[in-house]
Amino acid sequence: MILAGAGCGDPELITLKAVRYLHQADVVLTDRLVSKEILRAHVNANAEIIYVGKQCRRI
Repeated sequence: MILAGAGCGDPELITLKAVRYLHQADVVLTDRLVSKEILRAHVNANAEIIYVGKQCRRI
């Protein structure tokens, strides 16, 4: 298991190590801070992507 931060969200600034792990992953847990571009470009096509983020609501 690895935890990789999304950084500033720019798909061109993801680390090589994070890219390598995303290509190898069977399951990727993500939230709204990870851009769709990063997921499309680097996640293994056979991997399951699970959204685990939560959004605060104003009352």
